[in-house]
Order: sequence, then C-alpha cells, then structure tokens
Amino acid sequence: MQKLARMSRLAVSAASLLLLAGVVSAAEKKLTHCFYFTVIEEATQADWDAFYKATEALPGKIPGLTGVSYGKLVRPLTVYAPDREAAKKLRAGEKGVTGQINQQVRQAGVCMQFASEAALKAYAKDPAHEAWVAIYSKVRVAGTTTIDFIAP
Repeated sequence: MQKLARMSRLAVSAASLLLLAGVVSAAEKKLTHCFYFTVIEEATQADWDAFYKATEALPGKIPGLTGVSYGKLVRPLTVYAPDREAAKKLRAGEKGVTGQINQQVRQAGVCMQFASEAALKAYAKDPAHEAWVAIYSKVRVAGTTTIDFIAP
C-alpha cells in the first residue's frame, strides 16, 4: 500500500512537471517582429551597405535575437494616416472626423526572429539596438508599419 501511494505521488509529480513545462514553453514561444519603412531617396549606397552590415550583425549582438532578414517589398505598402488632431478625435470615438490625410509608401522591410516575447522587449533597450537605429535612420523616413506574431 505504501509503495502504491509513493508511486501515485511520483506519477502526480511527473504529470505536474510535464504540465508546467507545457505552460512555460507556451509562454516562451518564438516571436517574429516585422516592420516596413519608407526609404530615404537620397540615401547613398554607403548608407545602405552600412545598414545591411549592421542588420546582419544584430543576432550576434543581442541576446534572444536568433535571426534577421530584410529587403525590398515585392508590393510596396501604402499607408494613410490622419493628422494629429484628427487622429486624436478618431481614437476618442468621434464620428464624421475631418482633417488632413497623409500618405506614405513603405518600400522595404526587416523581419527579426526572437526566442520569446521577453527577448523582443529586452532588444528595444539594448545598446546594440540603439547603435543600429543610428545607422537605420540614414536609410528610412521616420515611422514604420509594424507587425509582431508568435509562431504556432
């Protein structure tokens, strides 16, 4: 009887560990962070070469950043944005808002693969990210269209 009770406790403990492992792995699913941007037409080839080199080096510099890809969008993405005042009214739920609409065309993009959502949050504060942004800002107009998704 005692042996059976001990085996039951062992089985419950093992099942609990398996369930806990499933919860931890679900919380730490891989995340892909993609952003599309409008290029600075006056950017030089040297600016682009520096951007490519710096982007390719990121996975070795930032913990949890496991991969990166970048390039010209096959189909540029057109984004329409209301002016600041109109946007404020729209966010407040106001109907019939009028204002100036700005159009931007996103011609290029970057996708970064992270080990987890926590790694993406840490990336934003990493000094290597700040150094990369200084290089990235020479090839893009401020502002991006960003999409994050978690792998199944």
